[in-house]
Amino acid sequence: MNKKVIICIILAIVVYLVIGMLAPFAVQKKIEPEDGTFQKDAFYASANEKCVDRAHIVEENAEALDLRLRMIKEAKERVILSTFDFREDKSTWDLGAALYEAAERGVQIQIMVDGISGILRMERNPFFYALSGHENIEIRLYNYPNLLKPWTFHGRMHDKYVISDNKTLLLGGRNTFRYFLGGYDTKSRSYDREVLIYNTDYKNGTEKSVISQVEKYFRSIWDGPYMTVFHDGEKVNKKKKVVENIRKLEKRWGKVQKQYPQAYEEYSYEEHTVPIKKATLISGETGIYGKKPYVWNTLKELMAHAEKKVVFHTPYVVLDSAMEDGIREIAENVNDFTMVINSVANGDNIVASSDYLIHKKDILKTGVQLYEFDGGDSTHGKSILIDDNMAIIGSYNLDMRSTYMDTELMLAIHGEEFAEELKGCMDFFMEKSIKVLDAKNYENPEEIKMQEIPFMKKVVLRIAGPLLQLVRYLA
Repeated sequence: MNKKVIICIILAIVVYLVIGMLAPFAVQKKIEPEDGTFQKDAFYASANEKCVDRAHIVEENAEALDLRLRMIKEAKERVILSTFDFREDKSTWDLGAALYEAAERGVQIQIMVDGISGILRMERNPFFYALSGHENIEIRLYNYPNLLKPWTFHGRMHDKYVISDNKTLLLGGRNTFRYFLGGYDTKSRSYDREVLIYNTDYKNGTEKSVISQVEKYFRSIWDGPYMTVFHDGEKVNKKKKVVENIRKLEKRWGKVQKQYPQAYEEYSYEEHTVPIKKATLISGETGIYGKKPYVWNTLKELMAHAEKKVVFHTPYVVLDSAMEDGIREIAENVNDFTMVINSVANGDNIVASSDYLIHKKDILKTGVQLYEFDGGDSTHGKSILIDDNMAIIGSYNLDMRSTYMDTELMLAIHGEEFAEELKGCMDFFMEKSIKVLDAKNYENPEEIKMQEIPFMKKVVLRIAGPLLQLVRYLA
């Protein structure tokens, strides 16, 4: 076989892979009339409606890990963990020790991880094999991609939540490693936000709680056609390195109890939560291909129906024309519409930041009042405050990937006390944010010194932005 034939074969393979990965997602789907109409009343409690759930916002990474450890320790029957990214580090060793101990007690553990993340972080890692090999722990990967089918690479599961028995739910934007969990001594960390739901009627099940909605959603994916069981069975447990990791997990459990005494002390969910009027799960399609923008459309409609104000926190913003129209509709209907994102210097997503530099003026033309958070550590939280009685928290980023490609969850919570709690959390970020006046100018408070963008990051941003415009729907 001569060189020309070999080169042609290689080029054909490359073209096949590139087109296969990109083409199926290049045209974004739309919400059609037959998909149904938005019903605002579905998200707000009626005067006679009673809610068994109470809620609390989890802002600190240390509290986020403490709650996970507490929920796992309290579990008597089952723990469900869904995460986009699961990495081996100090936080997951501590979490893994708690999960292994629970499994030893007979608790059924179900862990669901995005397929790409599973390949990159979990394959050939005896730490994860030590977990998956336990008879009471099952790990499944969503959409384990097939190289021969490149169109399977971009369907990602972005949901992040933990359920313990019928009692508690933790849902938000945190992935499962120390960038988001624990108070470890590390130079690299991120702010994030979750909501803890406590079902006061847990002894009678979850039927009256929003936990039942999340359970149903979980089951639709877990039992769906896109799941692959991660290494389990007796052979896994017999491998030398896996056995060593099992012993380490068992030994680690003793250290975890000593290191996190606050996670195992007497704890009143009643005292740490506030009453809410109603909680509703917002979700979209769960297939691995392009999706209709159900989550975005619901959020847009809720915001557009606000009476006085909307505050939208998102790590970054990447809009197509339909999403721009949606932001414009909200701005036209709501006098006080504010959006807070990471500044380019502060953000940790090069692709989204490079796109923002190019389309910043288009975002401002929609009429939203834009602020950039410049507080040092990047913020990864996704939440919306509507008037003084609706708070929404979850995994959805205001970008095209979250809108048209990934699975996403947001929890809409009706209740004045909880909305006030979210407002307090948002005010913290607003104090460290800079008002955007136009594409180049800011209204900068004297107490905030704007971060300088490192030279190499600036170079990468300037190069990446124009180059990625044709595939910005992947951002």
